[in-house]
Amino acid sequence: MGQTMDQMKMLNQLRKAQKDLKNEIVEVEAGDGAVVVQINGELKIKKVTIDPEKIDLDDIHELERWIENCLRDGYAKAQEIAADKMKPLMGQLGNFGL
Repeated sequence: MGQTMDQMKMLNQLRKAQKDLKNEIVEVEAGDGAVVVQINGELKIKKVTIDPEKIDLDDIHELERWIENCLRDGYAKAQEIAADKMKPLMGQLGNFGL
């Protein structure tokens, strides 16, 4: 029974950590703020902002690069946050044979 209670406690901690990741927001920008992307700890894009005054429509490839850079950097940072938050809990799962 003791291990079952420990497992339930662990699962509750994991669920809480996953829920908390929804509220962890990473914001990255490129082009001196021309493109701003927000990604949460669940690796979901929350918001993309493009400042039309900082965009040169004659150089659309530059805008594409900025978007790509924001997404790449944002996902990397969000993955770091998720890994840091989940790492202590994942180590404890080994105690349950999972």
